[in-house]
Amino acid sequence: MEALRDTDPAHIGAQVLLARLGAGGMGQVYLGRSPGGRLVAIKVIKEEITGHPEALARFRREAETVRAVRSAYTANLIDASLAAPPYWLATEYVAGPTLSHAVRAYGALPAAACRRLFAALAEGLASVHAYGVTHRDLKPQNVILGVQGPQLIDFGIAKGVAETALTQAGTAPGTPGYTAPEVLLRGEVADAADVFALGATIAYAATGRAPYGTGEPTAVNFRAVHGEIDVEGVEPDLAALVKACVATEPGARPALAEIIRRCAVDSALVDDPVYAALTATAGGAAQVPGLPSTIGPGLPAGSGYVPTYVPAGQNQGQSQGYAHGPGPDQGQGSGLRRPPRWALAAVGGLVAGGLVTGGYLFLQDEDAKSAGGGSRAGGPPSGQTTPGGPASSPAPSSQGGGSGSGAVPDHIEPNKVSRDLWTSAGPNGGGCSLPAEERAEFIVGSAVDADTPQAKTVTGKVKIHVFLKPYNTEKGPYAVSVGVKPPHEIDVTTQRPYEFVRDYNHSIGYASKPVDLKDQATGGEVELTYPDDFVTQLVDNEGTAKRFPAIPLANDPGDWTVLVYRVRGVKEYSSIYCTGFPVK
Repeated sequence: MEALRDTDPAHIGAQVLLARLGAGGMGQVYLGRSPGGRLVAIKVIKEEITGHPEALARFRREAETVRAVRSAYTANLIDASLAAPPYWLATEYVAGPTLSHAVRAYGALPAAACRRLFAALAEGLASVHAYGVTHRDLKPQNVILGVQGPQLIDFGIAKGVAETALTQAGTAPGTPGYTAPEVLLRGEVADAADVFALGATIAYAATGRAPYGTGEPTAVNFRAVHGEIDVEGVEPDLAALVKACVATEPGARPALAEIIRRCAVDSALVDDPVYAALTATAGGAAQVPGLPSTIGPGLPAGSGYVPTYVPAGQNQGQSQGYAHGPGPDQGQGSGLRRPPRWALAAVGGLVAGGLVTGGYLFLQDEDAKSAGGGSRAGGPPSGQTTPGGPASSPAPSSQGGGSGSGAVPDHIEPNKVSRDLWTSAGPNGGGCSLPAEERAEFIVGSAVDADTPQAKTVTGKVKIHVFLKPYNTEKGPYAVSVGVKPPHEIDVTTQRPYEFVRDYNHSIGYASKPVDLKDQATGGEVELTYPDDFVTQLVDNEGTAKRFPAIPLANDPGDWTVLVYRVRGVKEYSSIYCTGFPVK
């Protein structure tokens, strides 16, 4: 909380403004007083985004949701102005720290307090679901520890069962680490997704750590889909309940009533000594001049109602549609800029920031609809060899070896210089030096250690996945090839960096056989293993193509680069996605 500034209005509607509570991607939040003397939290949308239809739709949805849901676990709507600027809504002011602030300030909660909080939040979600609404962004920042019990806040992306999602194309609703796998992979949002977020929120409360680690949002999302939640040190029964809530399949998660039963609480949360201490003393914000004494010293910092949705382009330091979960802020990766063939502003920091090991990259969709799953396809490239020597074949003169359409080549030639380099030393913990050459739609990719997907460094082999979202309506084949680049230029005869000239690798990398992701045989997904499925093909002066096997990772320790290429011909391909991984 801070004092009003000279630029702040004295009134919003009939509400007198008293102080600033916080700010978010959509606007400013004030502490105000209604004409009858009631304290209210007033969210005012930013002037610069009042012309953004999608942002206004979200704001109106939030007001409608808060108006519709009347629960002891939500702040009730007091007033709103949605017809003309300035757009604002006023809700009950709930004094208290957010769960995120309380844990950051005082550490993890004991198991008994976590169980009571678990049961209370489950009851709160049940009351919201009874109105046909899913929250879609439950996380520690959206739980206020109020004196009367926890409050669920920020319904900006909440969705009724009969409504259409207002998620920015190419993004998933929610926050990395708290968003369920079915939401990330298929856009399926139902009550079970809130159960996943509840489990992740309690994991944070019980450990004081982000449930799926920190780092790039894309990497956190990957761990939420394929990794294990962090419940190390948590009481076994509580840890088991958390794990049940974050089961990969939504149908395997317990119902909210079952969660309450398993928590087996025998006293009120507000009577818990730890909870009572947090609501009484957390924060200790300084006195704001002009405030009534009843909300002066001792008012918990971080209290009130703060928006989290960030419209596209408003915050270039994070993926569109996401607000970061607990953990350090993420900045945009730095590096060289190659003029892209499409407007970089459309995807903000997403492409330039790259992807750390084990991350998902959600490239922008134009017509996001509900999506289904897919089967995996893959296999070694044509002409693959065993380590130690090349395989020879006549160099093809045209696109050959398609996947059924006759338009997909069986390889790509390394006929270009690639200055794309991934580094693990960026401000985000990893990033690529250049943006993609071509705008990509409907693609999701990942690269992880084959044996230990959660490992921060890679040894042995790498599993690489490339997915094509099934609602892609583009006509014709969608062929991709993956290039994996060691840090340095490689001598193909020794399979190691040149001994005296250790130059950065400017090749396209060891490439996989192009695969048409629109072909039914692939199911829209390809899984590859490095080095098994990768070769480099060189053509000698006599026109003979020689394929050399990919080198072992251990032959060139350092930061490796992974590129996904959109392939239209043997010599016609463009990068659409870049990531990488460190090798020790």
